[in-house]
Amino acid sequence: MSNTSYLIQPIGFVRSPITNRSKAPRQGYEGAPDVWIEIDQAVQTALEGLATGDEVILITWFHESKRNVLQVHPRGEITNPITGVFATRSPDRPNPLGLHRVTIRQLQSNKLLVGPLEAIDGTPVVDIKPVLDQSTDA
Repeated sequence: MSNTSYLIQPIGFVRSPITNRSKAPRQGYEGAPDVWIEIDQAVQTALEGLATGDEVILITWFHESKRNVLQVHPRGEITNPITGVFATRSPDRPNPLGLHRVTIRQLQSNKLLVGPLEAIDGTPVVDIKPVLDQSTDA
């Protein structure tokens, strides 16, 4: 692997009732709550153009993940064959980025209520991107 490193700065943080990784659903559609995303005021103007009802992709940094894990039993099920993490949605991986398709439920200044989101409280948010359909040119 290259010795080059890259710096990612959080743009905000997840504020969720889920505080323990072991209690988090594996995917948002598996019972995850709506949560608040607090955006750093230094980047608040980047929220311009987002609206209630928009679908976005939140990119998070799984700060509690193990970065040395290269293979897992998918979904933590021992009966599933061992699989490389790049073929799974495991949070444990060399660069633990989370991709979450969520809907914006509410906007308040520098806060977004989104959901459903399975990330735990305190998870850094590193980017927000709109979900585009084929007719969108953003």
